[in-house]
Amino acid sequence: MNDLDLFSDPYGDGPRGQGGYDEAPRRRRQAPRPAGRRAARRRQRRKRRNSRAAVLFALAFLVAVGGTGGVLGLAWVDARLHPPDYEGAGTGSVTVQIKEGDSGSTIAAALHSHGVVKSARAFVKVYGKEPKAATIQPGFYQMRKRMSSAAAMALLLDPKSRASNQITIPEGLRATQVVQQLSRKTGIPQSEFTKVLRRPTGLGLPSYAKGNVEGYLWPGRYDLNPNASAEEILKQMVDRFKQAADRLDLENRAKSAEIPMSPGSVVIMASLIQAESGRDSDMPKISRVIYNRLKHKPEPMYLKLDSTTLYGLNKFGYVASNSDIRSQSPYNTYQHPGLPPGAIANPGEKAIEAVFEPEPGDWLWFVATDPKNRITEYADSEAEFNRLRAKLNAYLQRNGGN
Repeated sequence: MNDLDLFSDPYGDGPRGQGGYDEAPRRRRQAPRPAGRRAARRRQRRKRRNSRAAVLFALAFLVAVGGTGGVLGLAWVDARLHPPDYEGAGTGSVTVQIKEGDSGSTIAAALHSHGVVKSARAFVKVYGKEPKAATIQPGFYQMRKRMSSAAAMALLLDPKSRASNQITIPEGLRATQVVQQLSRKTGIPQSEFTKVLRRPTGLGLPSYAKGNVEGYLWPGRYDLNPNASAEEILKQMVDRFKQAADRLDLENRAKSAEIPMSPGSVVIMASLIQAESGRDSDMPKISRVIYNRLKHKPEPMYLKLDSTTLYGLNKFGYVASNSDIRSQSPYNTYQHPGLPPGAIANPGEKAIEAVFEPEPGDWLWFVATDPKNRITEYADSEAEFNRLRAKLNAYLQRNGGN
């Protein structure tokens, strides 16, 4: 190493004192920072600033919402404790139907939809406090509009406000008998009902009824709207039939009956079973007799039912006369094979079920040997049938004929 080496600039700037090197102590140079690291630090600073702004905005929003929410919450609680309600007994008149099994909330909804009460909640509150609320009967009630809930409850508990238009239509009546009862109950002239029977386009009959109302006026209890027309009342009965048909799966089960048939034929057969049965327990047996006669080999047997023959002649009774069975009515099953062209009465659910569930047996005849006590007996031989028929004749002689 020479002297120059001792004084040489270790960084290559030349010897000290020779222009390239300061006399003062020199700081070590640092390498320049990468541009990417500087950008990352700038982004981090911006992020911190944005986060602080977001926190401040969120706090301001929560304060605002908290204040509004408190007001809304108090309003909600107040509406629950004091739901909107009218005052007084109301004015005008409106008819409201209460159906069997309606709950307090269902009744409240009906009243509100008819403009009787201001809110369903107000009535539900009154309903919950009324010990007699559960005694409200189904039916049509004459109410007033804009009533207080308490006044509405008082009217529902008053028997005088309920229209006495409840009627029960038994199974097995002909359509003409049904409209007689409806006319007596409603005061609507029977001619108005008859007009609808003749032109039933507005009743919504199923297609398989082929425009015939007979068989499709479902029996049962009805609360009749005092403001309803003859057509509306009969439509209510047809609607009930369709509901029952859906429940019984009538259309599908008809295809798999012992003799596959149309839904309309099921109704026709059920009407025969209904008309001929003295008791519910007879229905599956009479169903069996009808099937056995229709399936008889080598040839089917005529049904020979007095009920169908008398229906075709618009007559009533137990036994068709000799002149009756010679009539050419298409309902005369002494003269025409198979089922008649239409139902002869309005059957109920048990009669329809009997079509699908006949009782096992070989019977080919049945005779109502004691109609008054609803006793029917069955025979699988013609000799036994003749004995039963003689028994019926003796009954008729004792009781004044047909």
